[in-house]
Parts: sequence; C-alpha cells; structure tokens
Amino acid sequence: MYMDWKLERSAQKTESHVLQEQEVTLEGTGEDGISESFQLLQIDVECEHQDGETLPTGNAVWCSKNVQRKQRRWEKTVAAKKSKRKQEKERRKANRVENSGICPQHSKRFLKSLTKERLLEAKHSGPRLCIDLSMTNHMSKKELSRLAGQIGRLYGSNKKADRPFWICLTGFTTDSPLYEECLRMNDGFSSYLLDITEEDCFSLFPLETLVYLTPDSEHALEDVDLNKVYILGGLVDESVQKKVTFQKAQEHSVKTARLPIQEYMVRRQNEKNYHSEILAINQVLFLLYGNSVLFTFLTVFDILSTYFDTQNWPEALKKGVSSRKGYVLQNSVE
Repeated sequence: MYMDWKLERSAQKTESHVLQEQEVTLEGTGEDGISESFQLLQIDVECEHQDGETLPTGNAVWCSKNVQRKQRRWEKTVAAKKSKRKQEKERRKANRVENSGICPQHSKRFLKSLTKERLLEAKHSGPRLCIDLSMTNHMSKKELSRLAGQIGRLYGSNKKADRPFWICLTGFTTDSPLYEECLRMNDGFSSYLLDITEEDCFSLFPLETLVYLTPDSEHALEDVDLNKVYILGGLVDESVQKKVTFQKAQEHSVKTARLPIQEYMVRRQNEKNYHSEILAINQVLFLLYGNSVLFTFLTVFDILSTYFDTQNWPEALKKGVSSRKGYVLQNSVE
C-alpha cells in the first residue's frame, strides 16, 4: 500500500512539472508563436490528405490537386503578361526605328556620341552658318519667343543631319531678353554645341568669306562652299521689313545670294494662293530667297541642309517650300 501511494505521488509531481514547462514555453513564444501556429493550421487546411495518397516526408508540403491547378493557372497568367509586355516593347522599338531611321543596334549613348562627333567635325571642316541677331532690339516679347523657338528647332534639325553645319549666333549677349527666352523655351540651351558671341558677323570673319542670304539679292545660290560663311538674318515674320538684310550686307560690302526658287519653281495658277518668298530661319538653310518670296530662317536652314546632303536643289526646295506659299517645281506643272 505504501509503495503504491508513493508511486502515485511521484507520477502526480512529474505531470505537474510537465504542465508548468508547457506553460512557460507558451508564454515565451508570445505573438510569434501564436502566428506560427496559425500558419501551420492554414497549411493543414490547404493541404488536405486524400484517400489513398501518402503524405511526403521531410520539409516537402503536399497540396491538393485543386491548389496545384490554381498555381499552374497563376503561373500561366504571369508568363502571358510578361510575353505581352515584351511584345509591346518590341513594337514600340520597331516604330521608333521606322520613324527615325535609327539602327536598332545603336544605343542612345552611342547616338549622342556620334552626333557630338559630327558637330565637332563640322566646326573644323564643315560649312559654317551665322545667325545675325543684331536686329532684335526692337522686337516684341512675342517675336522674341518665336525667334527663340526657331533657334531651338534649327539646332535640332542640324543635329539630325548627316553633314551638319557649324552654327554661330552673332550679336548675341547673355544678358539680353532673347537669351532668357532661349533658356526658357529650349531645354539644355546652355550646353548647345555652337558658338555664341557678342561680336557681329562682319567683324568676326573676313568680309570676302561672307555671303548674306537675302531674298532681295540678284544672285541665286548655286552651291554651298565650305570656304564661305553663310549669314541668315535673325528675324521673324512679324518683324521682316523690306530689304533690311540686303541693305545691311551692302553697308559692309558683303556678297549676297538668294535661294534659287525662280530657277526651279513656278507659281501655281491659283488666285487664292498668296505667293511669298519669306522663309523661316531653318528654311533659309535649305533654299535661299528669291523673287520676293520670304521664308523664316528656320525653313531656309532646312533647305540648305537638305541641299548640302543631297546636292539636289529641286529636292531641297520641294521639301522646304510649303505648298501654302503657292510655288511648285517646274516639272510638276501640268
């Protein structure tokens, strides 16, 4: 009897000790332990044991066929989205290549480096173009804004050319309203690869090398000479006055030339058309004025640049002279 009572007492102490240890363990786990327990319960719910199947051993977790099917569907959806994004990226890339003519194997860094190399080469051995900005003192803010925009577009057109010009902005001060407009309207203007000087073009270069492009000249431009410096008047449509650039060239005994419009183009027979030979600055670079038609210097630049690349006046004029000016190539007249 005594031995049985002693054994029973020892068993009770042991059970009490085990319960205390379990309580201490639960208290030590805290919220992390409870969270882990719920996670295990969640796995147990998702991974139901089916009749006739054996649970894997070790760290592997067995899941039902329904869970596996959902997993495969999700993986297919993700793969389809990735494929669609890749196809869309390739489509946009192909469109950029088609529209710009840029080889897809060239990176933006390479193209930027190539453009810089071409511009610096033009500085040493290419044709030179001066934009005479000495006539902007009496321009309105609107006219200055338009002129600043044309300068920015001219620079952009020149960068894209296979054989760019080296551009020099003369009579241009950094404390002028025009300079402020150039900074405001053209991103990165302060880092443009061109020359900016307060000197006028007549004191910067030998006079015998200068050719002022003006629509009032009697001489048609026949070719772009690498030994010449071509000058465009920095004027916009609102500020163009009769023979301003021509008289300025005469005052300094500088040669003048106009775009060969009347040599290659004729007026279209339409009374509603307004025939003007005033081109934008960028247009001047493509074809010189002639026959009292005025273009902004931007348009002239585009014409000169196209001619320098193609050595073809009809092609350059067709590209630069808008049909709204009322002129067409001679061979296109019925």
